[in-house]
Amino acid sequence: MDKVLLNNLTAQYGDAFYILDTRRFRANVCELKKAFSEIYENFGIAYSYKTNYTPKLCKVIDEMGGYAEVVSDMEAEIALRVGVDPQKIIWNGPYKNYAKVEELLLRGATVNLDSAYEIEEIREIAQRHPKATLNVGIRVNFDIGDGVVSRFGFDIGSADFRAALRLVTETENLHLIGIQCHFATRRLETWHPRAERMVALLDELGLVPEHIDLGGGLFGKMADSLKAQFDSYIPTYDEYAQAVAPVFAERYRKCAEKPLLLVEPGSALVGDCMKFASRVVNIKEVRGKSIATVLGSIYNINPTLNKKNPPLEVVTMGEMQKEYTDLDFGGFTCIESDYLYRHFNGKLAKGDIVIFGNAGSYSVVLKPPFILPNFPIIEITAEGAELVKRGETFDDLFHTFVF
Repeated sequence: MDKVLLNNLTAQYGDAFYILDTRRFRANVCELKKAFSEIYENFGIAYSYKTNYTPKLCKVIDEMGGYAEVVSDMEAEIALRVGVDPQKIIWNGPYKNYAKVEELLLRGATVNLDSAYEIEEIREIAQRHPKATLNVGIRVNFDIGDGVVSRFGFDIGSADFRAALRLVTETENLHLIGIQCHFATRRLETWHPRAERMVALLDELGLVPEHIDLGGGLFGKMADSLKAQFDSYIPTYDEYAQAVAPVFAERYRKCAEKPLLLVEPGSALVGDCMKFASRVVNIKEVRGKSIATVLGSIYNINPTLNKKNPPLEVVTMGEMQKEYTDLDFGGFTCIESDYLYRHFNGKLAKGDIVIFGNAGSYSVVLKPPFILPNFPIIEITAEGAELVKRGETFDDLFHTFVF
């Protein structure tokens, strides 16, 4: 990203925009799949749409044979609009619009039950369509030693779990296609227990389903400066695979048809595939503190507000730079805590472009329509800049209100 390129981009797209890198995304998908499938061949990726549902990324996953893991009817509709075969859609989550669920089940999608209230919903759909075979999974919840009581899935020791299992196994036109779990803890040491507990549960139930889905919760690639801000080790794809895949390779070694092992990565694939470029609009001193204001906010790059500094690059755009120590980059909002990066040391000037890395995870999907609409997404290719998502306008936000 040099001055000439950025001048051309800002002239066309404005002083703030996201930069998408689908080539890196493809490479991440290939590397993750290779790491697991070299140990357990029947492996697949169900991409977590909620992390970043930019249609171009969803299309890449589909082209590479992956599944769409969705948690809402909106995300399900995105999957359908980019051309995903409904049989490659997996619907998770604690809330589901059962009108859309019914439609997708009839088209071959998989719906994973998460809570007791869904049992009766699924029963009624099955009764309405006795000649249709409906693919249903069950999301399970057990202790993996991470100190967290997850709110997702059925407690495997509960009566609700037994009721869900009875429904799916005893209803003639319901097909128990898989068992799924999800734990948000991304630490490497929690993945082996996750795999072992899942195999033990399936053996206890006497099940070998088509799908065994371990959910998400993997760290992705990041710069060393970002890794250093975490309180746990950041594993590689290979290390996750070594923790999990041998468990299934050994257990199903003698099976003629091995179950498909799925994981549901989001941040692990897309985190390092997007950057956010923003112009410095002002630099000021407040009681000895240097603060640069940029056209952007923490909600553009880190809406989960985890207070970690992303990788950062400053591109000189012509004005005389000054050396700064302990400068903070503040956002355009009127929220006191809106800082994109703290404690910057280096050269900076008004008008420079600051590029914040690792902005692919939850950024464009969690950015609220607060103060300003969101900025465009572009991809730089050999042919030039390609518009992936236009910048939002005031009318995009206003048309839902009654003036």
